[in-house]
Amino acid sequence: MATTNQELQKWVDDVARLTRPDNIHWCDGSETEYQGLVKQMLASGELLELNQDTHPGCYLHRSDPTDVARVEHLTYVCTRKRDDAGPNNHWLAPAEAHERMDKLFEGCMQGRTMYVIPYCMGPIDSPYARCGVEITDSPYVAVNMRLMTRMGAAALARIERDGSFVRGLHSIGELDPEQRFIMHFPEELSIKSFGSGYGGNALLGKKCHALRIASWQARQEGWLAEHMLIVGVENPQGETHYLACAFPSACGKTNLAMLLPPASHAGWKIWTVGDDIAWLHVDDKGQLRAINPEAGYFGVVPGTNAKTNRNAYDMIGRDTIFTNVAVTADNQPWWEDKDTGEPALDWQGRQYTPGNGKAAHPNSRFTVAAKHNPSWSPRAEDPSGVPISAIVFGGRRRELAPLVYEARDWQHGVLVGAGMASETTAAATSKVGVVRRDPMAMKPFCGYNFADYWAHWLALGERAAEPPRVFHVNWFRQDERGRFLWPGFGENLRVLRWMIDRCEGRIEARDTPIGLLPHPGDLDTDGLAVEDDTLEALLSVDSSAWQQEMTEIGKYLESFGERVPAELKARQEEVLKRLS
Repeated sequence: MATTNQELQKWVDDVARLTRPDNIHWCDGSETEYQGLVKQMLASGELLELNQDTHPGCYLHRSDPTDVARVEHLTYVCTRKRDDAGPNNHWLAPAEAHERMDKLFEGCMQGRTMYVIPYCMGPIDSPYARCGVEITDSPYVAVNMRLMTRMGAAALARIERDGSFVRGLHSIGELDPEQRFIMHFPEELSIKSFGSGYGGNALLGKKCHALRIASWQARQEGWLAEHMLIVGVENPQGETHYLACAFPSACGKTNLAMLLPPASHAGWKIWTVGDDIAWLHVDDKGQLRAINPEAGYFGVVPGTNAKTNRNAYDMIGRDTIFTNVAVTADNQPWWEDKDTGEPALDWQGRQYTPGNGKAAHPNSRFTVAAKHNPSWSPRAEDPSGVPISAIVFGGRRRELAPLVYEARDWQHGVLVGAGMASETTAAATSKVGVVRRDPMAMKPFCGYNFADYWAHWLALGERAAEPPRVFHVNWFRQDERGRFLWPGFGENLRVLRWMIDRCEGRIEARDTPIGLLPHPGDLDTDGLAVEDDTLEALLSVDSSAWQQEMTEIGKYLESFGERVPAELKARQEEVLKRLS
């Protein structure tokens, strides 16, 4: 018997009977095990060794060409009542979903090894952490889970001590797109994923557990599981404020999490607690605290270079598993906008011809332990988490949203998050500027009805003694010629400083119908090529355009029916009244 937890052992035995693997391996999370799995995959061709002189400990995995991204249209939330999953999720009745998946799993691991992966999401001794076990037939998943979570013997010991865990069953199957499904059973705290080896579909600790299942858990237990980075901002006096920030894709999330202070800000430091997911709890003193449930990064690599994100670029120079990047003639990893080298083979291993499409897949990835990040915060392993001073929402809007504004209070902040939207870019769709709602950046990841989710946010704020201030940012405001008005990247620290000054009560703000904006003189632009009229445009509020926006937000809220909290609708109507 590999565990003293009889429930876990019975589940493993049941899965083994269903899937019929040749061998069963319980992962202990050791370096010896990791290197053994790497050696095994090098021999089978599942991993390719990259240039060990330039990239020590780095390897390349090439996905099946049909298996390169999350499959949201094949991702289901399976609750007894359809309304509990909500219109924001695809729904299937649990009995039907189990039947469909178990037929696929039957005998699927014959000729393969079944890996049993105990893991902990969050610091191993944190009361805020939660554990899971993933069963998979993919050694690629096993090594990635070691980088992404606290995996192995320590996690198993905690499971045996606590007695509870999320169950995740995964098989790559035959990588058949017609037999690819991801089913979540939040009422059972379980996940079944079949037919994909891609990270977001196969690393079940990540989006499946840490967001979809955890968001349901969080509602039951009184906390929040959010698609947020956690960043610490330390001033020259040694004071650090922590911010939890939610951004849809293509809105600068990773760059903000690993921001490098500009030369103008000597003595300032940025600490990365997390780049993707935050679990937020109210402690016994009423303070909102956050942990990063992950221990590593599974990041999009194209666009990463020494200028856009120096910390990310430096950290993936060693001990990294790359997925679907190109390689140079001397076997170094390569991707678009790397700014060095030339691709010789594309992401599928074919000879690369310039002008013949992308060399690296646009969704190519890196997996690396978080401790390799030069800005990694030791507080990421603090069992008590970090105190959150501010919640920040952000989107990509060319004209509407100002550079930064503050919600009037927590309830208004929930409305700001619920109405979050971004405009599409040419890279995402043939139509530019289409507004897409993505509440709290959780549209693909909330494991239950958004209306109930907003009610839970409102309730959590009532439990906090002094809820964090809530802000909205937009780094992407443009002029009529399409030029960005704000320099972005490291200069965004200037905006974070204004937020922190607001949290500390050091400065006043300008009252507008949509919220509280900076007085132009309170936003530090020294040394920037930002003229007074540009700053005025960055901080302007077009009442007519905002009336239309708030009307659209009202229609969006109404689409979720009677479950939408009355308080949220009242706040929307209040803002609309202020605008008119």
